[in-house]
This record gives sequence, structure tokens and C-alpha cells, in this order.
Amino acid sequence: MNLKKNYINAGLSSWLLLFFLSLIWGSSFILIKKSLLAFSPLEVGALRICIASIAFLPFLLRQLKDVPWNNLRYFIIVGFAGSGIPAFLYAIAQTEVDSSVAGVLNSLTPIFTLLIGLIIFKAAFKWLQLWGILLGFLGACLLIILRNGWQLSAEVNYALLIVVATLCYGISVNVVNYKLSAYKPLLISSISFILTGPLSFIYLLTTDIITDVTQHPDGYVSLISIAVLSLVGTFYSTIIFYKLVQNTNPVFASSVSFVIPIIALLWGYVDGEILSIYHVISMACILVGVLFIRKAK
Repeated sequence: MNLKKNYINAGLSSWLLLFFLSLIWGSSFILIKKSLLAFSPLEVGALRICIASIAFLPFLLRQLKDVPWNNLRYFIIVGFAGSGIPAFLYAIAQTEVDSSVAGVLNSLTPIFTLLIGLIIFKAAFKWLQLWGILLGFLGACLLIILRNGWQLSAEVNYALLIVVATLCYGISVNVVNYKLSAYKPLLISSISFILTGPLSFIYLLTTDIITDVTQHPDGYVSLISIAVLSLVGTFYSTIIFYKLVQNTNPVFASSVSFVIPIIALLWGYVDGEILSIYHVISMACILVGVLFIRKAK
């Protein structure tokens, strides 16, 4: 009886973490957009990594004795693939790609997660998992298309940057699950960000970031946006995400990418956009797809 109760509580906790992450990351595109008002894409990416790295530094200093130096290569992979590279790719891409298109392309993450798990880590294949991914991706596509009146517009080269970013996410999630599952999420996050932070800091020293903040009319708006994006959308959410990976499986954790467009749509509805029955059907497809992925564990 206790085992059954613990299983139910663990399942509920996983769902709550999933939707909490969706709420945070579903709001990240607007924060990136606001950050780009005063900063260049490279500055946005570097600031995002630097601020998060500074936030993680005290935690790493307290856990230095627990750092597994023999697995440092895996932390480097997670640092650059899970945060460092995507932070720059998304910022560059969103100078040309609509946030709605970025949202649907982000839904490729579970697909890459499954493929990398199968090909590189020899993960067990489950048909229910595959059907869940396809159903979730279909729902995400319909949701974005309906939101824009059946029209999608994006510069292909910039859109491909987001595809590369989702591939990086797929690599990172699998490495965390198969190589770093024995370590606490806070330790994984701290080491990974500290490894990428110095390069971003060095780059910022070559920029006019202070001038951008003080002299650009939107300087402080962009600074606040990137601070929130870094501390909430990167620092805090990364810890939660790695915890979710360890509690469930890589594909279920990465299915947060399917729910992100729902959050974006709901924000649009609050802002006065129309919510139709077709949007509800699309959201239902996404949620059923995520349920299939969860059941396939």
C-alpha cells in the first residue's frame, strides 16, 4: 500500500514539475525579445550564461569536495549542449524568427532526445513513446499554425539554428540521464554553468554592455528581462529540469517542449487573442501525447 502511494505521489510530483517548467519556459521567448531591444544576440546569450553562472557559484563552492572530476567531460557536454550553445542560438534566431515559430521548432527536442537515446545510448524502444511524441508534435504544429491564421513565416537559416539548439538539448538530457544520474541536480547545474561562464564573461569584456544599458532608451528594460530570464528561466528551471530527468526519463522530461506553445497561447488569450475549439483540440493532442510518453516509462 505504501509503495503504491509513493508511486502516485512521485507521478503527481513529476506532472507538477513538468507544467511548472512549461510556465517558466513558455514565457522565455518574450523575455528574449525584450532583451534584444538594447543588446545584441551575442550579448543576450553571454549575459544569460554569466548571470546564471554567478548565481550557481556559491552552491558549487559549498560542494567542491563532491565534484566528480573523473566525469568532468560529461559535465562539459551538459554545460555547452544544455545551456551554453542554445542560449546563443535562440538569441540569434529570434532576430529573424517569430516567437511562435521558435515555439513549434522547440517541440523537436523530445524527438531528438528519443533518437539520440536509441542510437547512442541504446535506450529501450517503446511504441507508445513514439506515438506520444508524434501526437504531441502534431498538436504543437496545429497550435502554432492556428495561432497565426494558417501561416508560418521564418527565415530558414535562422530557423535551423533552433533545430540545432534542440539537438543540443537532446544530447544534454541523455547525458544527464545515462551518465550523471547519480549526482544531485544542483551539483550538475552548478558545475555545468561554471564551465561555460568564463568564456561568456571574457566576451562581455569586449563589448559596450554598460553603454547599452545606460544610454539605450530600452537599456534597463532589456537588463531586467535578461536578469529574470537568467535567474528564473535558466538558473532555477535548470535545477528543476535535471531533477525531472532523474525522476522520470529523458523523453518525458523533454516533452515540456510540447506544453510550451500552450502557455504561449494562453498568454495571448489573456492579451485579447481569440481561443477557438481548434486550439482546444490541439492542446488536447499535446496533453494526450505527453500522457502516452509518461505511461511508456
